[in-house]
Amino acid sequence: MNEELKGLAYLRRKLAQKKNRVDLRYRYYEMKSHASEREVTIPATLQKQYKATLGWCAKAVDSLADRLVFRGFAEDNFDLTGIFNMNNPDVLFDSAILSALISSCCFVYISPDVDGYPRLQVVDGGNATGVIDPFTGLLTEGYAILKRDESENPILEAYFVPGRTDYIRKGEKEIESKPNNVEFPLLVPIIYRPDAMRMFGHSRISRSCIYFQKYACRTLVRSDVSAEFYSFPQKYVVGTSQDAEPMDKWRATISSMLELSKDEDGDAPNIGQFAQQSMSPFTEQLRTAAAGFAGETGLTLDDLGFATENPSSAEAIKAAHENLRAAARKAQRCFGSGFLNVGFLAACLRDNFQYKRQQLYLTTPKWEPVFEPDAATLSSIGDGAIKINRAIPGYFGAANLRDLTGITGSEGKT
Repeated sequence: MNEELKGLAYLRRKLAQKKNRVDLRYRYYEMKSHASEREVTIPATLQKQYKATLGWCAKAVDSLADRLVFRGFAEDNFDLTGIFNMNNPDVLFDSAILSALISSCCFVYISPDVDGYPRLQVVDGGNATGVIDPFTGLLTEGYAILKRDESENPILEAYFVPGRTDYIRKGEKEIESKPNNVEFPLLVPIIYRPDAMRMFGHSRISRSCIYFQKYACRTLVRSDVSAEFYSFPQKYVVGTSQDAEPMDKWRATISSMLELSKDEDGDAPNIGQFAQQSMSPFTEQLRTAAAGFAGETGLTLDDLGFATENPSSAEAIKAAHENLRAAARKAQRCFGSGFLNVGFLAACLRDNFQYKRQQLYLTTPKWEPVFEPDAATLSSIGDGAIKINRAIPGYFGAANLRDLTGITGSEGKT
C-alpha cells in the first residue's frame, strides 16, 4: 500500500491550491468580503466611502447548521458515544458541521492522550487535505497543519498514513513518528454532499450564493450614493442678472425660503427643481437578489428580512422550508457517515485492535428532528400513532416516537 502513496510534497501542493477557495468562503461567512468590481457610473472616490455588507451567506449556513443536532448512535456495540462524550461533544459536533458546510469538508484529527485514550480535534478544510478511498470514505493518506504562527506559516504539520502519524516541526530536521495499530490514517473527513466527481463535497456557499450577495451589495452601494441626491434634490435658477452676487450653494440647498429680487429692468429669475431621485428601483433590485438567493439556499424571503405575510403556524413554516428540510436530511446522512468513521477509528485506537469497518453495520447515527414540533403537531403524531398501533400492535414505541418528536420519554424511556 505504501507504494501507492502520493507523498507529503503532493499533499502540501494540493492544500495550497485549495486554501484560497476555502478562505474566500470563510470571508463571506464572516462578512469580511466586499464587492470589488468597479462601478461604471459611480466615481472611485465615492466607492471608497460606501461599502455594503450583507450576511446572507452566513444566514444560509447557520439556518442549516442550527437544525442539525446530533444525538448519538443506536445499537452502539463499540461504545462510540462514550468516546465522543469524553471529547466535548457539544462543541465538537457543531464545529465539524459548521466547518463542513462552509468549506465543503472538514477533518477530525484523532490522537492518543497520555493514557492512550482518543482525543478528537476538528481541522477546517483550509488546513487539512488527503487522498480519499472511494470505497470506505476514509483517507489512504492525509496531511494537516496543526499550528501556525502569526504570519500564517506552518509551525506544526502532521502526515498521516496507515499505522503511523509523522509530525514535522518548524526548525527541526528530525521527524517525530508515532506508530499506532489502526489500518487507516487518523484523519477522518466530514463531507457535505459528496458525489462521484467531487468526492470532497460541495460548499453550502455556492458560486450562485456569492453572485447574488455581491449583486445585492452593489445595489446597496448605488442606493447609498443615490440617497444623497434623494435627500437634497437638485434645484436650478435661470434668468439671473450677470451683475448679481454668486449664490451660496450649500445655504441655498438647506434653506426653507430664498429671496431673489428683480433686476433694474424689472425681470425676475425663474426657480425650478429637477425630478427627485426615486429609491423604488433599488428596493426592487434588492428584492430580486433576495429571491434568487432564497431559491438557491432553500430559504424564504422572510428569512432574509423581507416580510411577506403574517406569522405562520409551525406547519406552514415547515411547508415553506421544504427544500431546507430536504437539504438537512441529506446533510444528516453525509455527516452521520463521517461521525461513524471517526468513532470507528477512535475505537480501534482506544482498544489497540484493528476492527473491521463492516463490524459496525448495525450502528446507526441518530439526529434530532429538523423542525421541533409544536402542540398541534404532537397531537397529530399521537393520534396517528394510536391508530397505527391498533392496526399493527407495537409498531410505534418510545424509540421511533422520539425520532419524530425529539422528546425523551419519562423515566428515561427512549
